[in-house]
Amino acid sequence: MILEILTPDKKVFEGEVTSVTVPGKQGLFEILNNHAPIISTLDDGKITVRSHKNEQFFTISGGAVEVINNKIIVLAESVLSK
Repeated sequence: MILEILTPDKKVFEGEVTSVTVPGKQGLFEILNNHAPIISTLDDGKITVRSHKNEQFFTISGGAVEVINNKIIVLAESVLSK
């Protein structure tokens, strides 16, 4: 899967991932390969990005996520830390 994390200012992350956990409005949810298409709003919280090599964390301030055809786009209001 390909993940992009974007803010209004810049592209924070782009790369191949195996799973992503995001802070949905009704709780955390995980996105895996071949996930059904979805668009969801996001709360403030931590995004966990897993790849074959490592695990990375990003703290976001709200936003939205779209998943379609194994491409995940996170539109974050801001990324507070990496």
